[in-house]
Amino acid sequence: MESDPTDPDPDPIDPSPTDLGPTLSFVRDGAIGVLTLDRRAKRNALDDATIGRLGAFFAEPPAGIRAIVLTAAGDHFCAGLDLSEMTERDAVSGLLHSRRWHATMNAITESAIPVVAVLQGGVIGGGLELASAAHLRVAEDSAYFALPEGKRGLFVGGGASVRVPRLIGLNRVQDMMLTGRSFDAVEAETIGLVNYRVPAGQGTEKALGLAHAIASNSEVTNYAITQALPRIVESGRDEGYMMEALMAAVAQSSTEAKALMRDFLDGTGPKVRKP
Repeated sequence: MESDPTDPDPDPIDPSPTDLGPTLSFVRDGAIGVLTLDRRAKRNALDDATIGRLGAFFAEPPAGIRAIVLTAAGDHFCAGLDLSEMTERDAVSGLLHSRRWHATMNAITESAIPVVAVLQGGVIGGGLELASAAHLRVAEDSAYFALPEGKRGLFVGGGASVRVPRLIGLNRVQDMMLTGRSFDAVEAETIGLVNYRVPAGQGTEKALGLAHAIASNSEVTNYAITQALPRIVESGRDEGYMMEALMAAVAQSSTEAKALMRDFLDGTGPKVRKP
């Protein structure tokens, strides 16, 4: 259907990105985008090309998208780094490779568009690094989580040593890396590694529901939550208070915030309900 040229604020709909290669696909439903990793023959292990394309996508996502659901095809979310690409890599190339992973994971975490990851089966090594870069994580009951690099003579290189301890604590991450311990979905929810746990096959439905809720927020508020809040948490107390005050002032001045407050005051807006 063609847009009405008289509409003062038509919904911006761009075509899906075309340069995602054979291992990624993207579909959209209005303001919600679904990005799917598809290397199922490799249990969605991440090769260099896929890492590069993931980074490029999140660095410049399609216009009009207000929440992204990150999924993976097949029985496993991601088995980690494609180890077949590690042959004969020297120290310098290994350093540069790790930094490319950091750039991609940072593009996800620092995206102004909130990202909800759907996790099933193996979420291993680099797969856990990818999952931990998202803003929210939904685990199906089949999911299990591990950082087995230490058992392979390796050390994590895609951000796990920074992000995962902030989710579950240093001692648990040391346990995973020293002993090869894995956590199932129930344990992962208990320790805070994932935000939600659902039965097998229901992860995408749950994530889409969360994405629609996120998309209904003011874009300025979502920006504050994804961009300012992490910096506030990592700053000193007084610096944090100042950033909070500045962001609160910016958020409440937005047109969307004013409309949402009017809806709340006249009783038509969403209510806080008991869980």
